[in-house]
Amino acid sequence: MTTTLHPGKDGAGVVRRTVLPGGLRVVTESMPTVRSVAVGMWVGIGSRDEAPEHTGASHFLEHLLFKGTPTRDALEISAAIEGIGGEINAFTAKEYTCYYARVLDEDLPLAVDVLADVITSSLITAEDVEAERGVILEEIAMHDDDPSDVVHEQFSAALYGDTPVGRPILGTVDSIKALSRDRIAEYYRRYYLPSHTVVAVAGNVDHERVVELVATAYERAGALGGDEQPIEPRLGGAEVPYLSGVTVLDRATEQANLVLGTAALSRNDDRRFALGVLNAVFGGGMSSRLFQEIREKRGLAYSAYSYTSAYSDTGQFGIYVGCLPPKIDEVLKVARAELAQLIAHGITEEEIVLGKGQMRGGLVLGLEDTGSRMSRLGKSELVHEKLMSVDEVLGRIEAVTLEEIQTVGRDILTRPMTLAVVGPYGDRDFSSALE
Repeated sequence: MTTTLHPGKDGAGVVRRTVLPGGLRVVTESMPTVRSVAVGMWVGIGSRDEAPEHTGASHFLEHLLFKGTPTRDALEISAAIEGIGGEINAFTAKEYTCYYARVLDEDLPLAVDVLADVITSSLITAEDVEAERGVILEEIAMHDDDPSDVVHEQFSAALYGDTPVGRPILGTVDSIKALSRDRIAEYYRRYYLPSHTVVAVAGNVDHERVVELVATAYERAGALGGDEQPIEPRLGGAEVPYLSGVTVLDRATEQANLVLGTAALSRNDDRRFALGVLNAVFGGGMSSRLFQEIREKRGLAYSAYSYTSAYSDTGQFGIYVGCLPPKIDEVLKVARAELAQLIAHGITEEEIVLGKGQMRGGLVLGLEDTGSRMSRLGKSELVHEKLMSVDEVLGRIEAVTLEEIQTVGRDILTRPMTLAVVGPYGDRDFSSALE
């Protein structure tokens, strides 16, 4: 069954969706003025879906699927795409995993064939598992050497505790060492199914041609058929409990890194547009309150910003600052004062105009290439109630009022706070920063 999700204009921006046997979804967006195509195969499984015995399996599979199939070895997989000037890669998130390629429009058949081969027919040999185990342990070590990465991981762990949403996507050294080939293969067989998969394609493409290519590739692998229905989008559930408090990781670093924040809104919460405008004003750029106070006026740090992130049932609002270790007390004092000012008085008419402008520009400019358009299709199909058009999103941003921003700010920013710090502080107590 094929449906048109958005009609587009003059042949551009047309979004169509087809569900193939077994629940495999194909979603395309036409961009006839470009010569490239981005293909993404999105699997609706991520690190937060892992049972304790599978911790790190989603990301482990991301590596293993490029190691070989019955028809291609690892070199042939990468050379097939790179040999035509394209790119192929993958990433794992907490609620989905994506395998993607970007190629010239004329090379679409090859990109679909390679990605479908990888998704449906990975060998997952014991030899490959051992080789990639070492690579992933190196990746964890590289990540652990970057305190600006570590502090965000520490913050999530402190905010959500030892829960799937609080655990690191990469897994831990112990969990990666413990994962057996059989457990990883079991995870692959259980979740890498057509009903869990979305094929998203954006660029100079014809929808029916894409559907034909995808169906042929999956049929060749014996992976298409049955009466399974697509898995439902992740639309939340019970509210995820969150914690407050302080976590300090003592590191002999030249710079201190901190994240101060709390739980925020889920991905489909209607208030997310108001929170987005508030975040843009508070810490979303060089003209934001946080950047101006911490860097421009006081010279306390090089990097200072706020951010929001969202999942199906929870989200985060956080303030990140990297500063010299002796300056952390003043940085925290200024950050808390700016939060208090925002809670008490909200933002001004002039600021809401700037905040909306930043969100609108960021949205539109971020959708100028085929890769970003493809990502929007895949994520929307997996985790949103519907695919909103760009004009709809722009309209929702423009409709945000000062009152809505004040209300969401008082709701989110008055919640108990969590502070994560990475720096040379030994066992110093930072609990007063949350009072």
